[in-house]
Amino acid sequence: VQLQASGGGLVQAGESRRLSCSASGRGFINYSVAWFRQAPGKEREFVSAVKYGVGTTYYSDFVKGRFTISGDNAKNTVYLQMNSLKPEDTAVYYCAAAPLRGMRSATVYYSATSYDYWGQGTLVTVSS
Repeated sequence: VQLQASGGGLVQAGESRRLSCSASGRGFINYSVAWFRQAPGKEREFVSAVKYGVGTTYYSDFVKGRFTISGDNAKNTVYLQMNSLKPEDTAVYYCAAAPLRGMRSATVYYSATSYDYWGQGTLVTVSS
């Protein structure tokens, strides 16, 4: 699976942005898809994940209520709708995917090491 992340850019605090993660080949069926982010000087951290086709979603505490992950089967695309953006949301956002059969518990969705495929990252900058 090859992943392509897009949608990043410069926004002001309080605004919204939607990121897209598109898949080549067979698409996301039977995969879990996640978003991670990495701010300058910080470690990569989990943002959100979805069991594609099942609909179960996971969110980090710092984005709950502001970000929404969703998928579009027709477009083989997973979106991350980000609302009420804050300067601390500034980071490179990466999408990642892993076969569902390997995701044996809820906790693994939060770990970057669980994912086999990664997109190139898209930069989101939130100005105050």
